[in-house]
Amino acid sequence: MSAAAQVVTRPAPPADTRSAAVAAAVPKNYVIGVDDVLSVVFWRDKDMSAEVVVRPDGKISLPMLNDVAAVGMTPEELAHKVEEAATKFVRDAGATVIVKAIHSRKVYVIGEVAKPGTFDLGTDMNVLQLIAEAGGFLEDAKKDDVTIVRNEPAGEHRYKFKYNEVIRGIDTKQNLRLLPGDTIIVR
Repeated sequence: MSAAAQVVTRPAPPADTRSAAVAAAVPKNYVIGVDDVLSVVFWRDKDMSAEVVVRPDGKISLPMLNDVAAVGMTPEELAHKVEEAATKFVRDAGATVIVKAIHSRKVYVIGEVAKPGTFDLGTDMNVLQLIAEAGGFLEDAKKDDVTIVRNEPAGEHRYKFKYNEVIRGIDTKQNLRLLPGDTIIVR
């Protein structure tokens, strides 16, 4: 995970009480998903603050607030929601949501690579980068017979990727920006 920080803030806490927590790089259009790790900080009441993992039911548990739905929200929306809920206990709670790790955005690589499997898509990544993340091609891999399988609203779509063309700068648009759920098949 990148050391770049993405902090979403409601009213900023005084400088001496800010958390030095390292946050995940948050991609554009990010929404919270299952297994993501969040730090929810209330700067007026530290006892309500917590680091949480989004549960399979899409909720997080916070002291005093109990279960709060989080999946599908942006960090800003969640910060507003928990701040509003906290007003029962603290006036002007000042909530901050820090995305510590993104585990809900997954891509898959199968076939003739050194490390096939599931990979977290924490930040923007393209096909070439994911193949590198998977340890590169095995000796018998057909580098010009790679398929990207993507589920789109109209149904499954398959894209071709020819490694030798991409690294030579020919038809580089094959090197798609990956989306959560994409599967790379290396023959």
